[in-house]
Amino acid sequence: MSQKRQDAVFDRSSDLHSHITTLAHDYRPGQMTPLHFHDRDQLVYASRGVMTVRTAEGTWVVPTHRAVWIPTGTPHTITMSGTVTMRTLYLKPRLAGTLPRGCCVVHVSALLGELILYACTLGALDKKIPWQRHLVHVIVHQLEAISVVPLQLPNPSDPRAVRVVRMLLDDPSDRRSLRSLCKLAGASKRTIERLFQKNIGMTFGKWRQQLRLMEAMRLLAEGAKVTHAAMESGYSTPSAFISMFRKTLGKTPTSYFKIDARDK
Repeated sequence: MSQKRQDAVFDRSSDLHSHITTLAHDYRPGQMTPLHFHDRDQLVYASRGVMTVRTAEGTWVVPTHRAVWIPTGTPHTITMSGTVTMRTLYLKPRLAGTLPRGCCVVHVSALLGELILYACTLGALDKKIPWQRHLVHVIVHQLEAISVVPLQLPNPSDPRAVRVVRMLLDDPSDRRSLRSLCKLAGASKRTIERLFQKNIGMTFGKWRQQLRLMEAMRLLAEGAKVTHAAMESGYSTPSAFISMFRKTLGKTPTSYFKIDARDK
């Protein structure tokens, strides 16, 4: 067992029979769940607020009406930005067999959102009960049709790249060039660019772009104005941030963080 797994709390399911169990919990801004892992696949849904999920492999930002898929046995923490209404489904391993075996942020349709909320009022679903079996099948069908949202920030493994990452994680608004950062990290620009592509399959520029977008989203969830969130996240102008936000999520920041029609 890895050291990371040993350090994490094992949140064992007390219900060994139900195919889906649930958890409904509301969190205050800034609250964080400690490092833990489950013996079930987990879909963590934000019906309100923004969550940041961290594992050894990377970071995922989960905005309103999105969810994060966390496979069985993955140690993770969850940090809340703004008031978070969290609704979680725990599925028997491989019940949704086509979903990735790594974490990812996914879009939650209006139907799937209502199914999650309804399941949470029931507590658990067992396929041995006919009417619950039908509901389990509908939920799994909806899960297997979900689309992945590009809100992931993977972690490189090479110590030289890690040094660059840590500087930017400490201050996402840092606008120093990669060449300047590389001098402090003790590696050449070319080496760091190669390591990012090799370790995480992403260019450094794309990684930095993701960092800025995710940091801005976290600030917006905490109530920051668009201009403040953009500048604090390292964007040169608010319009550059708005353009990237729209490209990634299909809406402007202002319209995205308005109360969704599903909440009315």
